[in-house]
Amino acid sequence: MEKSTIDIVGPSFFRLLHPKLTVLLTCVDEAERANIITLAWAIPTSINPPLIAVSISPSRHSHGLIEKTKEFVINIPTTEILNEMFFCGRKSGKDIDKFRETGLTPLPARKVKPPIIKECVTFLECKLFNQVPTGDHTLFIGEVLAAYVDKDAFNKTYDLEKIKLIYHMGGNQFTTLNPEIMTPET
Repeated sequence: MEKSTIDIVGPSFFRLLHPKLTVLLTCVDEAERANIITLAWAIPTSINPPLIAVSISPSRHSHGLIEKTKEFVINIPTTEILNEMFFCGRKSGKDIDKFRETGLTPLPARKVKPPIIKECVTFLECKLFNQVPTGDHTLFIGEVLAAYVDKDAFNKTYDLEKIKLIYHMGGNQFTTLNPEIMTPET
């Protein structure tokens, strides 16, 4: 029996890998003015050293900021700030202060200049380890200098009864996880 499939043509191929965890990346310019960009393309790439990669288009304001200052913070939001997260993905920080416009709260990071976002639950502070052009995006690989999480949201894994992480489905669609945890039989 043959499996029934549909062909995905063109630039939508990446949606076959969605939903993806949505993150808010903070970075700063040389005068330490902060910016926020919404991303769904973030992945760990190494445990030792601890590395994480984000993929950003060179047309984005944050791309140039990371190239110049070589630091960024990955902040993980919850559905409580869904509208602010969406705003940060639709507006350019080149022209506006996203912290002021959204009401999100910048707090000092522990090891890098870009701030953390108080309303998020997780923070990964990174210094640029490498950057690789990949077609129409650049892969920024950051070495994680500090990683911390809200103690009420995490105990070896996220407590999905307490928090709702945001996952990007594609376009303007987002989802969250059902708190049901499944463990395969061994």
